[in-house]
Amino acid sequence: MIGKTLGNRYEIIERIGGGGMAVVYKAKCRLLNRYVAVKVLREEFTNNEDFINRFNRESQSAASLTHENIVGIYDVGCEDNTYYIVMEYVKGKTLKQLIREKGKLKPKKVIEISMQIAKALNNAHKNNIVHRDIKPHNILINEEGKIKVTDFGIARAATSSTVTVTSNVIGSVHYFSPEQARGGYTDAKSDIYSLGIVMYEMLTGEVPFQGDSPISVALKHIREDIAPLGNVDDTIPKALEKIVTKAVQKDQALRYDSAEDIINDLEKASNNMQDDTIEFKNFDDSPTMVIPKEDVLIESDKLLKEDNETKDIKMPIKRRRPSKGKATKTKDNEKVASKGSRVLTAIAAVVLAFIVVGALAFGYIHFKDAFIKDEVTLPNLVGLDVKVAEKQMQDLGLKLVVKKEEFNDEYGEGKIISQSEEVGSKLKTDYPVEVNVSKGTKLIEVPDLISKSANEAEIALSDVTLKEGEVTHEFSEYPRGIVISQSPKAFEQVKEGTKVSYTVSNGPKVEYLIMPKYTGKDVEAAKKLLVSNGFVVGEIKYEKNNDVPKGVVISQSHPAGQEVESGIKISLVVSNGSQNTDGDSEDNNEEDTSTVETNVPAGSKSTPIKLQLPEGKDKVAIKIYRIQNDKKEVVYDKTVTNNNGGIKILVTGEGKCKFEIYFDGVNIGSLEHTF
Repeated sequence: MIGKTLGNRYEIIERIGGGGMAVVYKAKCRLLNRYVAVKVLREEFTNNEDFINRFNRESQSAASLTHENIVGIYDVGCEDNTYYIVMEYVKGKTLKQLIREKGKLKPKKVIEISMQIAKALNNAHKNNIVHRDIKPHNILINEEGKIKVTDFGIARAATSSTVTVTSNVIGSVHYFSPEQARGGYTDAKSDIYSLGIVMYEMLTGEVPFQGDSPISVALKHIREDIAPLGNVDDTIPKALEKIVTKAVQKDQALRYDSAEDIINDLEKASNNMQDDTIEFKNFDDSPTMVIPKEDVLIESDKLLKEDNETKDIKMPIKRRRPSKGKATKTKDNEKVASKGSRVLTAIAAVVLAFIVVGALAFGYIHFKDAFIKDEVTLPNLVGLDVKVAEKQMQDLGLKLVVKKEEFNDEYGEGKIISQSEEVGSKLKTDYPVEVNVSKGTKLIEVPDLISKSANEAEIALSDVTLKEGEVTHEFSEYPRGIVISQSPKAFEQVKEGTKVSYTVSNGPKVEYLIMPKYTGKDVEAAKKLLVSNGFVVGEIKYEKNNDVPKGVVISQSHPAGQEVESGIKISLVVSNGSQNTDGDSEDNNEEDTSTVETNVPAGSKSTPIKLQLPEGKDKVAIKIYRIQNDKKEVVYDKTVTNNNGGIKILVTGEGKCKFEIYFDGVNIGSLEHTF
């Protein structure tokens, strides 16, 4: 695409980014003389109706929005099955790049950025557009610090169509909402959830959910709550913690109702970082109700009856009072009976005590080994192979229980990382000791960064939890901004978090030269000077001229004294004398030319190449290359005698061919011919 012009207006200059669906180029608008960004649908999707519709939907969605925090859409088009969108060119960096550079951002900066993102979303939502892919990679920051939201590639109108009915979940797994992960109804609150995740990353430097695969991350969005920001970093202001927590609620009903609401709370937080007035919806609280008095009485009576039925309450028995005479006699009898009873009770208690104490002593002596187990000292298990440790624990009479296995850089696979009880603890036999066992170092396959843009390389490393190492730049034959080497190499297995360094092309090294004067010189001498001065001989055009002798250069494509790039083609206009001739034909004095035939197979097509040999040389080594179907081969290689005339050489080919011509090892030009 580099060098191509789309719509006879947008000249593609360099590749500046790309994603799974499209590639983004920097281009020059010839009509308005300004730089633009051109997003081109990848070639492999140009025959896929679903992708074309999605691509067109992006242009329609974004084009309907006009806001200072949304990247503007200028034009859309399709040319030779190339679908493209022309948009505002933002010179700067992505929010993802800023987070990687800073680690984490200051609260004031987080509020400033979040406010602008929320304002962009508010504008989109009011126009019934849901972005559905809010992430730091799609947030651009220009050189003045202004935020621009881009990439409405999976945006949808906020209607019933926002229910995902296919098996594909669209979005970026680390940032999308639980309803996107489930394939459910997505609305403006889905964007608010993603904004909350982006705020979390800005405040901590990391996304809240990580996993071994995109599915595991998606499940965490559905099932797990984010770690409280106060636990991650206790310096994070309470107001921001509350805003993020409210934005990332699993239940859509508990999130902010609109982007406008989150803007209001961000303004509060900007004025007071410890603001406690930010409220949460809570549907678990019981609502205030008016209950009729009769119902209260009935319910109270019911509870009282149930309470009496469950208690064993002894009520006093009402007796008839005895007569006075009988009462005295009865009282004396009761006293005698009471005294005897107390003596018997005391004797029984003493006897019972002796029996109990004796039984306990007998049981302790004869059965203590059955109830009291031996104690053993727990050794250090950390660093041991789990099978070795298991055998050692069996010998001690203890049990080894593997609680979990996890990746660990310090201990090899199968080695014990930690144990639940401290070394030297006194434990009863058969006591279970829990241990964590290493799965070894977690290895990540290094992605292939070669031929990717610098932005794509950064995203590719982030997606597989590798870090960006040293980024160097050097001149090369490859286009500017393309990765040309990397270390470690692609597909190597490395530790998680390993830094991957790479080199980015600065494009071919440009050397500037002062253009010499070739006018007034013999054409052959001018060609030699062009080559020796570091230029390439371009088109040689002959014109009738009454004032300049035949064979002398009249004009050159780049004026003398001008600073130009080395290696460019310089075209010359040469005098053909005063005769009225066509093109580069000669006057009536025909040159003495001879025809040299190459080995022409019978039945093949051929054409003569007429060459003017340079003056001042007795012999000239001529070599001609034919370039056809990306194959380059020599079709003529001879040294001929120079009679200061011309020579015709027959060459063959099929279809469209290009011929490069060399005199004494110097390229004097090329020509194309279709057979």
